[in-house]
Amino acid sequence: MDSKELAQYMESTNSIAKPWLLVQLRLKKLQEHRDIIPEDIYAKELADIHEDLMNLGEWWRGIEGEVF
Repeated sequence: MDSKELAQYMESTNSIAKPWLLVQLRLKKLQEHRDIIPEDIYAKELADIHEDLMNLGEWWRGIEGEVF
């Protein structure tokens, strides 16, 4: 699944507000551009995505049935 397909899936399932899918979309877009951006920019963007993922924490606790 490429970033366009993932974005279409997110739109069709009303999943735009699901933070883990937004992180996946950012990661997929970064992977698709890896060959055309400088290595240092890639590493910086990857670190930023990782930080955002870690900041999500355990937000799903208690609402697992609603979000998964």
